[in-house]
Amino acid sequence: MCERGAAAIRLLAFALMLGTSVAHADAYPARTIRLVVPFPPGGFNDQLGRILAQKLHESWGQSVVVENRPGGGSQLGTQAVAKAPPDGYTLLVASFAFAVNPALYAKLPYDTARDFVPVILCAATPNLLVVGNDVAAKSVKDLVALAKAKPGELVYGSAGIGSSNHLSMELLKARAGIDLVHVPYKGSAPAVLDLVGGRVQAMFDNTPNVLPQVKAGKVRALAVTSPRRFALLPELPTVAEAGLKDFEVSVWFGVVAPARTPPAVVDRINAEVNRILLLPDVQSTFRLQGVETIGGSPQQFGLHLQSQMTKWGALVRDAGIRIE
Repeated sequence: MCERGAAAIRLLAFALMLGTSVAHADAYPARTIRLVVPFPPGGFNDQLGRILAQKLHESWGQSVVVENRPGGGSQLGTQAVAKAPPDGYTLLVASFAFAVNPALYAKLPYDTARDFVPVILCAATPNLLVVGNDVAAKSVKDLVALAKAKPGELVYGSAGIGSSNHLSMELLKARAGIDLVHVPYKGSAPAVLDLVGGRVQAMFDNTPNVLPQVKAGKVRALAVTSPRRFALLPELPTVAEAGLKDFEVSVWFGVVAPARTPPAVVDRINAEVNRILLLPDVQSTFRLQGVETIGGSPQQFGLHLQSQMTKWGALVRDAGIRIE
């Protein structure tokens, strides 16, 4: 076959593929959509899923079912989406763990980079550095000094190994040169309960999880991990302001789909979720919990995922954190 003929066939194949993708988008959605949340009900991952499900149903007239599939540090639900048909009818609410798990686990039942396509980065929130009221630290500098005076004695809690609150403290330890003892819990709620009760002395936690306890005076906030001050606690310095330059942790939430989902379908979901994120009631709900809506293109979310995998993968390896 001549080169010109081969080129014509390739062009025809591309046109057919493009036409099929557009046809998929024109017909989409024609049935129920599954939105998998790889965590138990109650957290912000679940709340985001339910808000999107309701708003997408209102827009498209099709049922959108939230399916909570916790387990294995989010692996169970993530694997289910990786193996789902790439047609836009099974989506995953992905978050911080999605980017950390490739470095954290010796083997995953899916390939994070190969088995998914980014759809949209929906929202982000900082962590708050909090201590119990009986801890003699009123600032990050105080906490660092206390930890240096009592190496290996202060105990911090987290929602589990590899969670954003665990890695936030590991980053603080590395940057400040301090030694604290880690106690991982099965979720944020029991860790905060033990912080209030004095069984652990400090922790980082997602803003929506710990802000009520801060507001109620049950724990003391020392700093926020965002690059700028937090609107709901404007008097609270950032960790960077408190002396650890460029310290920043963003706990993010987004949507991904199985790899090979038609690009036109991805773009349609992306456009609709971008519209939803701008709705006043959605923005108000997020803002009251200290969560910022983001949005943007699939390509922008893809770049964000790459940067997060690089940043936290390096910390996990340097700290020797591993789950077999």
